[in-house]
Amino acid sequence: MLRSAITVSLVEEARGGPFVFWNGLEDAFEKAKALGYDAIEVFAPGPDAIPTGELQRLVDASGLKVAAVGTGAGMVKHGLSLTDPDSSKRTAAQDFVRSMIDFGGPLGAPAIIGSMQGRFGGDVSHEQALDLLAESLEVLGPHAATYNVPLIYEPLNRYETNLIKTVAEGVTFLNRLSTDNVKLLADLFHMNIEEADVAAAIREGGDAIGHIHFVDSNRQAAGLGHTDFEPIAAALRDIGYNGYLCAEAFPLPDSQTAAEKTIEAFNRLFR
Repeated sequence: MLRSAITVSLVEEARGGPFVFWNGLEDAFEKAKALGYDAIEVFAPGPDAIPTGELQRLVDASGLKVAAVGTGAGMVKHGLSLTDPDSSKRTAAQDFVRSMIDFGGPLGAPAIIGSMQGRFGGDVSHEQALDLLAESLEVLGPHAATYNVPLIYEPLNRYETNLIKTVAEGVTFLNRLSTDNVKLLADLFHMNIEEADVAAAIREGGDAIGHIHFVDSNRQAAGLGHTDFEPIAAALRDIGYNGYLCAEAFPLPDSQTAAEKTIEAFNRLFR
């Protein structure tokens, strides 16, 4: 069964970014539960930002799950990238992602690699950057498997990366890996920019897709842009997707309205 999720950011440096809730974990769990969400996706500064046991306590008290944990603070706070030409910085980037896998894994929550994939340029060619990214995922994917969760890799739009921008490119990249524990994140906002046909791209992605960011064309809540979600919903049913659809959206016009609009759209399309 498809499940709903919503984002909370604890990273002050990302203030203004596309996360629905910003007032702490307890507030996010309380509001998400009241609206009928299944889970929370957590964007944290690092694994030590939340007191030991606090996330588990909120999960137990609310009955909600943790859908995934973001790693973007590694880039936003520390400037770390898995494709940095400096090997010591790549090692630090791997260590940060590994720590976030260790943070989310015990709760059944996979880590997402988005902005930490970096970019190519300067002395690093496109192919060299892809080689460096693959090198990291070959290590981090099996580490995630120790928790029986995948590692989630997110193609981004052209304004955020120049590495892998479409689902098809993502599938091609995953096929070169020896690990089979890396899945794609299909973000409907990025796809609105890069894909000629979002539904067709989802069908092409098939079982390589392990997570969905459920958001409209303008990165506002579903229903506040021009995306036609019916063909997308049909494509997800066709590929047998049974993971989370998570609102990684701007809190516009405010967090509560964005959360309400998203769950209304989710229930209309998938329940």
